[in-house]
Parts: sequence; C-alpha cells; structure tokens
Amino acid sequence: MSEFRIAFRYAKSLLDLAEEQGKLEEVVKDMELFSKVCSESRDLVLMLKNPIVRKDRKRKVLDGVFKGKVDELTLSIFDITVRKGREAFLPVIAKEFRKQYNTLKGIEIAKVITPVPLNATLRKEIEALVKQISTKDHIRVNEVVDESLIGGFILRVEDKQIDDSVKSKLKALKIKLTERSYS
Repeated sequence: MSEFRIAFRYAKSLLDLAEEQGKLEEVVKDMELFSKVCSESRDLVLMLKNPIVRKDRKRKVLDGVFKGKVDELTLSIFDITVRKGREAFLPVIAKEFRKQYNTLKGIEIAKVITPVPLNATLRKEIEALVKQISTKDHIRVNEVVDESLIGGFILRVEDKQIDDSVKSKLKALKIKLTERSYS
C-alpha cells in the first residue's frame, strides 16, 4: 500500500474518532507538536523508520517523549501504528491529519515568501489577495523570508502561484536578452 493511502486512512480514522469524542482541537495541537518534534529531531524520525529497533522500544520512546504532553487518543494512535508496523508513516500521518482538518474546517493555508518580514499592512493585503483567490472561509498565511528574492513576493495558494518577485523578473529579463542576442 502506498504511503499516501496509509497516511490518509490513519489520519481519517483519527480525525473521525477525535471529532466523535469531542477532542478534535486537542488532537490537532498534538499532531502539530508531533510534526514540530519530528522536524527538529531527525533521530526520532530515523528511529521510527529503523526496522532493527524493536516495536516495544519504539513505543517506550514515543511514550517517553509525548506522555503527559498529548491527549490519550493521540498516544493510542501512536501505539496502534507501532503495533501494526506503520510507525515509519507517523510524520506523514500527522501532516495528512492537518490537511484533512483544514478541509473539514474550511481553512486555506497560503504561503508567502518575501525578502523581508511582512508588516501588519502588507500582511492584511496578502490576506485580502488570498481571500480573492480562495474558496475557503478561513485563511492562514505562513510567512517565509528569502532574501534572495531582492523584492516583491511569491504567493502559493493550493495549486496556484503568483510570482511577483524581483528575482523572477530579472531571470525573465535575462532569458529575453539572451534570446535576442542569439537571433
């Protein structure tokens, strides 16, 4: 079975169960914490993927790191995935869970890349632009600073991208000039 299908099924089951038990918001925070820990600890991800490390050891590590910090429902999904030999997929399951939660709640995640941090005025303009593009009710804008853009911005919403950066305009100009020099 593909990684996507495994992640989709486990995330969907967890989402449905959390919603049924009234723990959806807690589990969302837990999955965000898990994703954050995975992004900061390559060792944890490697341990989860390592077939040599025994299942009981993996369960103990997950309990040691997350017990008391996450809901029991989240701990139980960790336990189930380890018992079923799917623990290597936990980081992908967490990401898929967040994606399904956003769909359920009508949340649009946009990514804006700028050469400097956005001020309040620019942030509101970007949010207004995302609302024009998006069909969803709620907007979350993730900001990334990339000084190589020189100026302007790159905005990604779903499968759409608006590239209004100086870097891309300079690249297009360079291509145009090289085409003319060869003509």
